[in-house]
Amino acid sequence: MAGPPDVRRRGAAGAPYGGAMRNALRLLVTTEDDAARMPERARAAIRAQEDESERLISWIQLGVVTTFGALYLIAPTTDIMSDFASLVPVALGLYLLFTLVRLALSYRISLPDWYLGLSGFVDLALLLTLIWSFHLQYEQPPPFYLKAPTMLYLFIFIALRALRFEPRYVLRTGLAAAVGWGCLVAYALIVDAGEMPLTRDYVEYLTSNTVLLGGEFDKIITILVVTLILTLALMRGRALLHRAMAEESAKYELSRYFPAEVAARITAADGTVAAGAADQVRCTVLTVDIRGFTPLSDALSAGELIGLLNDYQDRMAAVIEGHGGTVDRVFGDGVLATFGASKTVDAYAARALDAACAILAAIDGWNAERAAEGRDPVRVGVALATGDLTVGAIGRGERLDYTLVGEAVNLTAKLEKHTKVEACRALCDAETLATARAQGWTGAPVRACPASRVAGVDRPLDLAVIA
Repeated sequence: MAGPPDVRRRGAAGAPYGGAMRNALRLLVTTEDDAARMPERARAAIRAQEDESERLISWIQLGVVTTFGALYLIAPTTDIMSDFASLVPVALGLYLLFTLVRLALSYRISLPDWYLGLSGFVDLALLLTLIWSFHLQYEQPPPFYLKAPTMLYLFIFIALRALRFEPRYVLRTGLAAAVGWGCLVAYALIVDAGEMPLTRDYVEYLTSNTVLLGGEFDKIITILVVTLILTLALMRGRALLHRAMAEESAKYELSRYFPAEVAARITAADGTVAAGAADQVRCTVLTVDIRGFTPLSDALSAGELIGLLNDYQDRMAAVIEGHGGTVDRVFGDGVLATFGASKTVDAYAARALDAACAILAAIDGWNAERAAEGRDPVRVGVALATGDLTVGAIGRGERLDYTLVGEAVNLTAKLEKHTKVEACRALCDAETLATARAQGWTGAPVRACPASRVAGVDRPLDLAVIA
């Protein structure tokens, strides 16, 4: 017979509340979090931001110790301070030295966790010691220092740790501040218990050196609550930061396989991109292909061949993207680009024709370099076609591909082969030329090729030789 169901209460994420408590306690001693599962590039970016935050914190701490020093210099001294007078300047001097060292190190290295913990302890120790010294400086009983407004600096030190955007430092500092203030309260009660009894009268508390436990309890609770709120806010903010960094990293990885515009569209989608998601756009497609690539590649070693292709593709991509186009596919010696498909481009056909002419100029310049090195020239064929394309995701399950479907894609491949028939380097269909002229293109084709028969096309086409 089955046992009783597990009726332990669980949090929103499905984990027992004990797990949340363990996670909170782990913040005190560990530096591990979701960043460990992020790519090294993203973690490096976060570390750089944290280092910058530490420099900002160091400058603020320098301002705080300067303020402390100024307050001490203008505060009156008494005879009873003669033995104590040398202690405060020494403490402030040591803290100033520690702060300057911390500031210098923050510009040279990433400060280790133990050093940051020590820094927080030194901050609080200095502040609480100064507050404790007030009753000596003003010749008052210990409860006197409990009314010092300087205790508000505790919240500055707690909030200061939030600049690093790591909740564990806020949590550590807040807990230490609460314990430290509790120790000051205990000292005031123990040392002065015989002469200054506790009181429940708020007026008496304000006008005498008595201790109102409720008031001190409120201070400690406020420190803890502020610490908790900041810690939770930072935990949520850091989770969002990691998610944003992960999405940015995913966008970067996508851009290595997809055009940057397509990657941006995928990552900016409201929901998960599914097979069948598509748009229909009117654009110009450009294809460029190396002629005689097989014999050229046979004469090269594997390394030389890859070097040639990388150089070729880099040059083609620079020209295409420089004219507002998008490189959608690269397959060996072939490059397929679109103008107006993956992103909105004004005068897409005119830009595509300008890009075709620029590609040929880039090839001529490249060949001049190759000739100077004693290398064979690279010859290409360029073809353009304009039409409606369906742009979207196809695939099955988790395996998707972002593709372009339309007559213009197929036509450019056939027109590129037809450049050999026309003995030209670049040509386009009549639709591309007419659209480009309507968009303000003022170039002149070399010649018109009306009613041309193109292999694989079942009707005659009006073509224009560009070069």
